[in-house]
Amino acid sequence: MPAGHGLRCRTRDSFSRPFRKKGYIALTTYLRTYKIGDYVDIKVNGAVHKGMPHKFYHGRTGIVWNVTKRAIGVEINKQVRNKILKKRIHVRVEHVMPSRCNEEFKLRKKKNDELKSAAKARGEIISTKRKPEGPKPGFMVEAHTLETVTPIPYDVVNDLKGGY
Repeated sequence: MPAGHGLRCRTRDSFSRPFRKKGYIALTTYLRTYKIGDYVDIKVNGAVHKGMPHKFYHGRTGIVWNVTKRAIGVEINKQVRNKILKKRIHVRVEHVMPSRCNEEFKLRKKKNDELKSAAKARGEIISTKRKPEGPKPGFMVEAHTLETVTPIPYDVVNDLKGGY
C-alpha cells in the first residue's frame, strides 16, 4: 500500500501524551483567561479529539483574535510557496497554552521605563537601545625565558631488567 496522507498521518509521537502525563486534564487548562492580542502556543492534546488543529499548527505561536465559549481564535503565519499568509483558526482551549515568547521584552520594557524616569528626574537623556558587546580589551602577552628540553637517553639493558 502507498504511504497514507490522512489528516493525522505521521502524528504517532507528536500527538501522544507525554510519559506520566496521561489521565485527567488539569483544571488550570479550563480556568485560564485569554484576551484578544495575547500570544499563545498551540500544543495539541491527543486526549481531546474535538477542536484539534491540523498537525501543521502543532508547536506554532499565534495571536488570539477571538474568544468563544470553549475555543480560542488564533492567527498564525503560514508560508505558502513564496508568501506568508495569516491563517485564522479556532482551537479548543485544551490545545492552547499561554506563550512566554514576549516575557523578556515586557521585562526589558519595564526596566527601560524605570531607567528613563530616573534619568528624567536627574535631568539627563539616556539611550535604552541594546548595543552589541564590543571587542575585549587588549593585553600584552609576557614572553617567558626559553628552556631547552632534552630527552633522557634510552637504556635497553636497564629497561629489560625492570627499569631504573
